[in-house]
Amino acid sequence: MVQRIDVTGADGVRLAAWEFRDPPAEPRKPAVLLLHGLMGRALHWAGTARWLGEDRRVIALDQRGHGHSGHPAPGPDRPARLGREAFVADAEAAVEQLGLGPVILIGHSMGALTGWQLAARRPDLVQALVICDMRASALGEASQQEWQEWFRRWPLPFPTQDAARRWFGEDDPRVERPDPGRGAFFAEVMHQAPDGWRPLFSRSQMLTVRETWVHDAHWEELAQVRCPTLVVRGLDGELGRAEAQEMVRVLPAGQYAEIPDAGHYVHYDQPAALRAALEPFLEGVAVS
Repeated sequence: MVQRIDVTGADGVRLAAWEFRDPPAEPRKPAVLLLHGLMGRALHWAGTARWLGEDRRVIALDQRGHGHSGHPAPGPDRPARLGREAFVADAEAAVEQLGLGPVILIGHSMGALTGWQLAARRPDLVQALVICDMRASALGEASQQEWQEWFRRWPLPFPTQDAARRWFGEDDPRVERPDPGRGAFFAEVMHQAPDGWRPLFSRSQMLTVRETWVHDAHWEELAQVRCPTLVVRGLDGELGRAEAQEMVRVLPAGQYAEIPDAGHYVHYDQPAALRAALEPFLEGVAVS
């Protein structure tokens, strides 16, 4: 069972939070808040949430501009409403309004960055943190320009959802070899429009969101995270081994896990291996 719960985020944006399964009458373990990455959606975490929800409360959040949450309207203040501060404030609002704290935050990519920024600023709200395939180093302007060009190449609209799955998993020039997990990830952010299948998000908004963090390094805030933190990387993901191990060294209570045969979308590529990495870490988090 998945139940939608609305949350009021920063500057009044309506956020869709999704509770997976009926929460246990007396949860024995800390609650979990799942944060998706750029272009993602809460339901991307459905497989992970199923096993997490066996004995704890599990919430996944559609972040602003994504999924069924509000999309900031065009205007001079839109960059600020799609910036880092807004995303962190939204996660803070979800934890407080849903009574989740101190919570375990599990974030993928951009969602992981939001998680560690919240943990650094509000340690009282975060009991433990999982960072899935997110870099702490600045990516730079060249990376932003590559994304802009990549968005231009999308052959929208797709005639079917399966066509989107095939393009992102096989035909996209950025794919070096067939990647079914990547194809499934993007197929699930497509919806049927009058002329075909299109993304749930605005590509221009995604570029604006990304602009607010790709030029900066995030090591300083990472070092301020005091709670137990697991850094997870896919062997073929975007986070390199040397950088991941440096992140673990910088973290006061960092641990490391590497998932073989996985790329950036680790929770799609190797869900069983991700579970095997997460379970012992989560078991070690004391019940508050």
